[in-house]
Amino acid sequence: MTNSLAEFRLPIRVYVEDTDAGGIVFYANYLKFMERARTELMRSLGFDKPALFDDMQFVVTDVSLKYRSPAMLDDQIWVTAVLSKASRVSFEMAQQVYRGDELLVEGWVKVACVNSATKRPQGMPKNMFNALTEHFKNSI
Repeated sequence: MTNSLAEFRLPIRVYVEDTDAGGIVFYANYLKFMERARTELMRSLGFDKPALFDDMQFVVTDVSLKYRSPAMLDDQIWVTAVLSKASRVSFEMAQQVYRGDELLVEGWVKVACVNSATKRPQGMPKNMFNALTEHFKNSI
């Protein structure tokens, strides 16, 4: 498991609604878990409405996942987020899902900042960009 000081971790319990009929986490739900981790990361940096700010919003533009082992009903898992690249208009995060020390899923997500009305690229507020990059200054 990564031990970076900048790594953000979110604990999640696997509920019935997260699983298929066999009690295995449905593959698409890992994307939801990763979204929650990015949202809570932004909240921890002081941004209470992380998906929509006045005239801007964040949209996922690229995602890649590698599944290694399934999470199961009632597992306690950890979802991590580490900033790997950032500009005022977009950022990329490496994300992982663990059960204890076992890596279950790893992913890479690119998120862009767009204008809410036009859906065109727009720079995120400077204070948000600074808070994000300062938190992860040793990882990028």
